Parts: sequence; C-alpha cells; structure tokens
Amino acid sequence: MDYVESLEWLLTLPDFERTGEFASRPDVEPMRALLAVLGDPHLARPTVHIAGSKGKGSTGAIVESILRASGKRTGYYISPHLHRYNERIRIDGKPCEQQAFASAMTLARDAIAGVAANFPARQFLAFDALTAAAFVAFRETEVDLQIVEVGLGGTLDSTNVFDATDVVIVTPISLEHTAVLGDTIAEIATQKAGIITPGATVIVAPQRESAIDVVRATADDRGATVIETAKACQLARTSASSEGQDFKMKTEHAAYAGRLSLTGRHQLDNAATAILACEALAACAGFELTPQHVRTALADLTWPGRLEVLKRRPYVIIDGAHNGDSAKRMVAALREHFGLSHATFVFGTLAGKDVAAMAAAVAEIADDVFVTGWVSARAADPRELAEAFRPYEAPVQTFSSLPDAYEAAVASAGERGAVVAFGAIAFVAALREYLLGIESDMIMLSMKQGRPPLGQAPG
Repeated sequence: MDYVESLEWLLTLPDFERTGEFASRPDVEPMRALLAVLGDPHLARPTVHIAGSKGKGSTGAIVESILRASGKRTGYYISPHLHRYNERIRIDGKPCEQQAFASAMTLARDAIAGVAANFPARQFLAFDALTAAAFVAFRETEVDLQIVEVGLGGTLDSTNVFDATDVVIVTPISLEHTAVLGDTIAEIATQKAGIITPGATVIVAPQRESAIDVVRATADDRGATVIETAKACQLARTSASSEGQDFKMKTEHAAYAGRLSLTGRHQLDNAATAILACEALAACAGFELTPQHVRTALADLTWPGRLEVLKRRPYVIIDGAHNGDSAKRMVAALREHFGLSHATFVFGTLAGKDVAAMAAAVAEIADDVFVTGWVSARAADPRELAEAFRPYEAPVQTFSSLPDAYEAAVASAGERGAVVAFGAIAFVAALREYLLGIESDMIMLSMKQGRPPLGQAPG
C-alpha cells in the first residue's frame, strides 16, 4: 500500500475516535497475538508508557525532547493526531515519513488478516492497527527508546502489551469517558493504573487524593516504585510571559534551570514530571542526562494546539481544553501569561462531554461566546452546547460553520481584543487548518474521492 491506500484501509476499521462507537473488549489478547506475528516489535528497547486524563501529549513531548537532546534516537507514539495520521508515529521528533508509515501499515494489515481467524468474535480496531504500525516503524528505524501514549483508559488499551516497562507516567486524572471508564475518579484511576508493570518506576503527576491512592495501591501490589512529582522535587517559576516561562527545579539527582516554551502553570508540572521520568529512565537504561540536555530540550519545544498563538492582532489563541479541569487551567494561563481579564471565546467539542463544567470555567472572563459545530461525526450540536452558557452573562451565538463562527468572533473582539478557541483537539485542529491553509488527510481523501473539501484556508 502507498500512503493514501493505507489511510483508505484504515478507515474501513472500527474507530472510536471518528465515530464515538466504543467496542468493548475483555482483554488485549488479540493485540498481543498480532504483535507476536509481527515479531514482537514493541520489545527490546527501553519504554516510557504514559496514561492519564490531561497532559499526556505535552508530558510525552517533553520526555521525547529531553531524550533526544541527550543524544538518543527516539520513537514517540501519540494520539490523536492534529492533521495527518503519520503525526502519531514520530521518529526523532518528526512525523514518520509517509512511505515508512504505509510500509508499517501494510505489515500490520497483513498480520491482522492472518490473526483475525483466531479471534472470530473480536474485531481489530483502527487504533490496534496504528499501534502495531508504530512499533514496526520504531523497529525499522532502530530507535533507542520509545515513548508510548495510551489511547483510552489503560488496562484494556491496545498499548497495554508490556510484561515489563522501565518507566510509567500517570498524568492528572479527571472525569472523562465515564460511560467507558467509570463514574468516579477512583474507577477511572483504576483503569489508568492498569498499565503499571512489576518492577516499573511510576512517576505520578500531582493528583486528587482519590486518584493517587489507587495508583499507590496498584504499584504496591505489583512491586513498582512510585515517585510523586509533588514530593520528589522543588519547583519554582521565576517569570512568565506569552512566550513561555522560566523555572528552577531541584531533584535528588540534579538542579535544573531554564525556560519552558510552553505556557501555563500546568505545563511546569508536566515538565517536572517529564524530567523525573527521564532521570528514572537514564538510571535504568544507563545513559547520561545533564541539566544542559533539559535546558536545550525545553527551550526548543513546540506542541501545537496547546495555548498556541496563531495571530496577535487580535490575539488568536487555540487550546485543546477538553474538560472542566483543562478549561480552568487554560483560563489561569490566559490571565498569567497573556494578561487577559476578558476574551471572546469560540467553542466546539464532542458529544457527551461535560460542557457545563467547561462553560463554568470560562464564564467569568467571557465577553462573548460563539458556539459552533465542525465537520466531524462526533461534533456536539451547537444548540445544545449553547444552553450550558445561557446561565452566565456573556451573550451566546450558535453557528453551524466553524469559519463563520471564527470570523464573527474576530469582528466582535476587534483588533485590540483576544479570540480564544477551545474544546476538542479535533476542533482546534480544524481551526488551524482553516487559518493556516493546512490540508489534512481527511480533506485530501475527500478531494481524491470527488467530494467537496472539508475545509480550506480563507482566501
């Protein structure tokens, strides 16, 4: 298969991300069997495995950048992507080349065809294929280390195929996917902690007590060592601006100082968690990690879609704040880094999200709210979203078109104002495509198949 053919095949598989239809599974045995046929490409290299509700991507990106700065060849598997599927499989910080992606997907497809008959009552998912292809690509490019991000939950996630893991990271846990993972923080934490393997070092970001209790208990049962970020380091921010933030941090092993290019106090927590994880990996994998490696990695880091500034007159800021806790952190960062006490918001998210919590988080600084759908099978009805904002003072308008909502928001904010677009990652990705003229894989496939493009840059 070439790249386009691999995407067309991928889209024939069941996919929770695209459709919202969850296929329950009792275990990950089909995934383990698939990897066995492929020669177990996920093994034979040090691994950092990451689960959590918020901050997985940013924390993983920081880990990857630090390891690469230390001279290691890295593989990083993320989800979801912003614009193109090959973004999910990153080699040395860059998306996997399209031909290499297609080659790995071809091997995954052929292996699935051979294994499927052994599991007649089960379905292989798009995420299974992507996960297998990532491990194949890491093997073929001979990466030194791999960072693997959980897709959904942990215990039954396609990535939970390791009998031993060097380092596990648990980022902040909050209520999410309650229909799948459970109705309480403790239930969700149980799913996330399911990736902890015997003997692993578990780095735990600052958590609610109900979550950390579960992680501690699971680690204790499995003979894993827990390092809590809040207890294992001294962290202080020394300055903050729209360009980033300066910090000092001291751990048992070293003192660090530098500039983190990402904004938001929560990103400093992510950075501290990532540094501790890299220290643990360096200790077990036997390589040198220095404060200069960390300084270089954090100063050069970019992570699109997270408090990303797309324009400055007016300010246009996008953020994939997809639940109430994330929205609160976004608002705090808007105040601290951008000096914003008021903003015009553009909002879109997926059906079934806790919109009331997100509305409450932004209401106190919202001048206007423009709620919109976008081209996605899972996009929530903007009329329903608008109701969550009605109890607050800010006027709310609904749109069926993201470009129309954005242009109305810019006109409302004026040149001296600020427009903040937030919600689902797929939503902010769609706005990036509109503003920056990016052709996503879905747009490319639509045009190839003769359908109208799903979006285009303003002319």
